[in-house]
Amino acid sequence: MSQLPALIPTSLILAGLLSLLVGLRSLRAGHLIALTGTAAAFLLSVVGLVEVTSSGQPIRYAVGGWIPPIGIEFVLDHLAAYMTTLVTGIGTLVLIYAPRSIRHESPGKSALTYPSMALLVAGLAGMSITGDLFNLYVFLEIAALAAYALLATGDRAGPFATLRYLLIGAVGGGFYLLGVGFIYFSVGSVNMADVAARLPELVESRSVITGAVLMVLGLALKMGLFPLHFWMPDVYTNAPSSSAGLIAPIMTKVSAYAIVRLMLDVFPPAYFTEAIPIAATIGWVSAAGILFGSIIAIGQQDYRRMLAYSSVGQIAYVGLGIGLANPIGLIGGLLHIVNHALMKGLLFLIGGAIRWRTGLVRIPDMVGLGRKMPWTMYAFVIAVLAMVGIPPTAGFFSKVYLMIGAVQADAWVWFAVIILSSLLSAIYFFRMVEFVFRDVENESDAADDSATGGVTARELEGAVAGEVPPSMFIPIAILSAAVILVGVFNFLIVRALLEPAVAPLLGG
Repeated sequence: MSQLPALIPTSLILAGLLSLLVGLRSLRAGHLIALTGTAAAFLLSVVGLVEVTSSGQPIRYAVGGWIPPIGIEFVLDHLAAYMTTLVTGIGTLVLIYAPRSIRHESPGKSALTYPSMALLVAGLAGMSITGDLFNLYVFLEIAALAAYALLATGDRAGPFATLRYLLIGAVGGGFYLLGVGFIYFSVGSVNMADVAARLPELVESRSVITGAVLMVLGLALKMGLFPLHFWMPDVYTNAPSSSAGLIAPIMTKVSAYAIVRLMLDVFPPAYFTEAIPIAATIGWVSAAGILFGSIIAIGQQDYRRMLAYSSVGQIAYVGLGIGLANPIGLIGGLLHIVNHALMKGLLFLIGGAIRWRTGLVRIPDMVGLGRKMPWTMYAFVIAVLAMVGIPPTAGFFSKVYLMIGAVQADAWVWFAVIILSSLLSAIYFFRMVEFVFRDVENESDAADDSATGGVTARELEGAVAGEVPPSMFIPIAILSAAVILVGVFNFLIVRALLEPAVAPLLGG
């Protein structure tokens, strides 16, 4: 059990490397290896989650037997178990979904896609588990390089959007690494627990302050926090559906998680609120980002671009929880990480299913689609209700926690922003619901039923209810169920995982 934290990223890295080698000869075998490694990591994460919640103690592993702070340490505590289970779970579902979608949208590129997906999940899982500031940077760059490879296989504009993302990501990674350097030269260590023990004596050090600002700024760039979001819309719009369905739900969230980790477990309690106003700054720019993303999403005609701007606003909810810096508010932000991962992953996979079945990406062209793909559209309605924040879906409860946190902090402007953003989300999502379920008098008024986006009759034979094959529909169904179940049983997640995680804010 003590080796469990190391086994999770190791299984993913090995799966990625083997998938690359084997996939050059057999795409099916390469996909199976990547899927097996990711599913194994998910099962290990679930085992770790159960162990941590039942024992109440973190699982620690010193890499190579070198005892920290000299060596690198992996730590699977409540928050890390929460994130790794989410990351590996989403990764497993997307890898189940991916083959048909990739063959349709990015033919001839599958050999590189599957290993890149496994390595992306490895990097994000490693970021969640590591107890070392520099090692977090290593895993951050592993995830980033894999993401660049996945995104560059998209539409014609995909490589250019990815190049801009690469340049911005390099700047963000550079800021973070420079901040780690300031911390190291101030305290002589990069082990998170060791740094946390030494920092109280150096809270007024200018180098520590500079290091903290640079690290948060770098992670905010990676997170896509407004106004540092400018790479996000083009990247998500031009990416293959399966790649966007993996990156959008979890990659920005793990960067947000890293900020929370710095706030709770590295720097002294209240350091981000009293010593330097990092939390307040994140809160105000997040409030602006929530409104900006919601307003711009209203005017989008491309389904993918609408989701991209929606993501700008949704990731800002997590930032708002960080900005509130009280236990209830931060619980709301952390709960929204899993809620948004499920909701946005579901929406991107639904978009890929629509594109596979009909070739459509523009919202006005989807009129009457509810009759052609009823089960997929029912899943879409569940995701919409969650995005707007209708109970008992997952999205409702994280917003409730954020609103309670805003009331406790007397942040009435932020409280109003949450309410207003839900109304704005209802405008652009319910508009699309109205389109897809519109009763057309003539089939010619709807999207052409013969438009299959290049899908052959043989491929359609295995479709569910004339929609998409089981390999694509099952992940959509699982995510739809998860959106409801996480909402109904959110109190279990909060009590077992999130309340222990935010204990440092209570002095616990």
